[in-house]
Amino acid sequence: MFISRQLKAKNIAEYLLYMWQIEDLIRANKLDIESIVKNVVEPYGLDPEGRRLLIGWYEELIDMMHREGVAEAGHVQINRNVILQLTDLHLRLLRSPKVPAYAAAYYKVLPYIVELRARGDRRDLPEIETCFDALYGLMLLRLQKKPVSRETEEAVAEIAAFIRMLADYYNKERDGELDKLLED
Repeated sequence: MFISRQLKAKNIAEYLLYMWQIEDLIRANKLDIESIVKNVVEPYGLDPEGRRLLIGWYEELIDMMHREGVAEAGHVQINRNVILQLTDLHLRLLRSPKVPAYAAAYYKVLPYIVELRARGDRRDLPEIETCFDALYGLMLLRLQKKPVSRETEEAVAEIAAFIRMLADYYNKERDGELDKLLED
């Protein structure tokens, strides 16, 4: 909860990847709050109020996962909303002649997106979610210390640069600076 707030304020892409990791952490603990308290909350050594807040946050996420049918796979609506917001922003940026560098970055990663979608079983995902799937997948491979090909490393590095750019524009939009940039 504390980390997610900081990330959401600083970098929406890191926030989303973190929240996906939290969803998986909850699943690894079988959506059991007692297990999460023992394995996740207790090691923080929080004061009673911080502990109460963090437990409440996990309880809310567990409840959402149950209610939204994503206990085994998928993402809660609050995380899907971030993808929708980023997709809308992405489309807006692509339509604007004022940000040619963004369009260039997108067309540079588009072959990777097409390839990932062709290989995967989730072809109906928004392109931005496909990018996040690639970033998250690489993160999981690294955590598991599994080998990653040079080609995959290069592709995901390009995707990461593109998503960083999108996240920067997200911050500009959130701060009320994007409309002025697109109008000039």
